[in-house]
Amino acid sequence: MQIVTSADLHPEQRRAPHRARAFAELPDAWRAVNLLAELADASCAFAPVSMDRPLALYGAGDLGRLAREFLTEVGHDFTMAVDRNADALAGSPHWSGIELQRPDMVPSAVKHEVRLAVSIVKVPYVPVERALRASGFDDVLPFYDLAESFRAVHPLSNGWFAPALSARDRDNTAMVLSRWHDDTSRAHHLQFLAWRRLREEWSFVPAPVTTEDRFFIPELLTVLRDDEILLDAGAHHGNVSDAFVRQTQGAFRQIVAIEPDPANCTVLQERLLTLLPDDPRVTVYDCVLAAEEREASFHAGLGYASQLSPTGNMLVTTRPLDALGISPSFVKLHLEGAELPVLQGARQSLLASRPLIAATVYHNADGIWATPLWLMQMLPDYRFLFRVHSWCGTGAVVYAIPAERVE
Repeated sequence: MQIVTSADLHPEQRRAPHRARAFAELPDAWRAVNLLAELADASCAFAPVSMDRPLALYGAGDLGRLAREFLTEVGHDFTMAVDRNADALAGSPHWSGIELQRPDMVPSAVKHEVRLAVSIVKVPYVPVERALRASGFDDVLPFYDLAESFRAVHPLSNGWFAPALSARDRDNTAMVLSRWHDDTSRAHHLQFLAWRRLREEWSFVPAPVTTEDRFFIPELLTVLRDDEILLDAGAHHGNVSDAFVRQTQGAFRQIVAIEPDPANCTVLQERLLTLLPDDPRVTVYDCVLAAEEREASFHAGLGYASQLSPTGNMLVTTRPLDALGISPSFVKLHLEGAELPVLQGARQSLLASRPLIAATVYHNADGIWATPLWLMQMLPDYRFLFRVHSWCGTGAVVYAIPAERVE
């Protein structure tokens, strides 16, 4: 499956406001497949956006700071940051040297001139866009759509567009939809697909997006044991390992954290040492996981966006998980799109250990069906769940829970 680029759609298609669609009920397997047909047959009115207007950022939270760092990395300026809490954030070192304004304080002429990139994914996008347009901003879009224009120099890939689905794509996606363990999974999968295919914001009232329980949904928490061996792959600064220690109240067998970015790994080691001083149960690896051992290009220095990429600035040797001699009981993967090949390189470990699995699937089109279907076909007697933990097609995680853990 190919990802649509800015050259694939006419520029005039990029300026329409985004649409929202709400469903009062959860879809069963039959309804989900029918909604999939709607998604597959419709045309997309959006595409990545070229940098042909002055740029401003809306949202000065975590994603806003990442957006600022991203633009610095790719060498592109922006005119200001806009945030409803601008007055409180004015003294923040994160926004030093940047004009920071409330939306109502931005002059009308500037609102007509700038392209406003919304750097928020913890709340629904469409109401934010509507409010900003109503306040006078003419050109509003999600930040991740804008970031797609820089893929040649920066690998951040959260804004990809899914093309029209082939017959094979439709059949396999329908198969996955029918095999989820619950209707909430079908709802969240469709919500994910609607954004990626059409940039439509679907929501299902009985299946709200939960932003605070990524990797630790209730269905997983209820089966955690006090002898878990956590594999935290793509550990970044240790947030998930930290949450795991809190959720288990320190009762676990081992944490194996893997983080190949040198700067990230230094922070990770310091954090784990503070969290669990001189604890022999903690091991940190700086290797790069993949399907097989090979030399590859790795783009370091991008925070949690560091990844294997042709834009890389360092040469690494990748290793399959099966070669590390680890027997995890809980596998968390957040690998910026490398989840499927890493799973493929972990086949023997997964079959032997039958771990809990929580794998992100929103960084590329593997998440449409390839990654969940591989898991469904490879792992017998598992329950498979799909949950979305943020908006704009991000935060999507596939969970796999062995049946014997819930029986």
